[in-house]
Amino acid sequence: MNNPQGTIVAIVRDAGGARAIVEVEAAAVCARCAAGRGCGAGTFSSRAGNTRLEVALGPDLELAEGDAVGIEMAPGNVLRAALIVYGLPLAGAACGAALAYLNALGDGGAAALAIAGLCAGALISRRRLRGDACLARFTPAISRCVAPDL
Repeated sequence: MNNPQGTIVAIVRDAGGARAIVEVEAAAVCARCAAGRGCGAGTFSSRAGNTRLEVALGPDLELAEGDAVGIEMAPGNVLRAALIVYGLPLAGAACGAALAYLNALGDGGAAALAIAGLCAGALISRRRLRGDACLARFTPAISRCVAPDL
């Protein structure tokens, strides 16, 4: 997935800080997302061709409505998010199956405990992703102002 570029359609300033509403064209971001075959993250899905994102503004950026900007999320944060979303349920399923194996519960027991572990991992990842600190870490940010295409 490429780092997308978009256009600021609104700037919101309140007690929580400054944020920009940025419109991003899905096809320009990821060909798989534009075709509806993305990885499941859904951040830049192609429901209406364009997606609006609420993005934090840094204090050092002087931006206005209509400015073209680049958006990115730190690569380490992308990996952490993927580990939370996919890794915790997978680890839960593997632990459930291993527990069934250690207790000689057979195939049916292994399947049942793997599904239970998968569900437990999904619940843990959902709870973790709903925290304010996690939401702040995994929110894209404006990385630069880009020159408009002429």
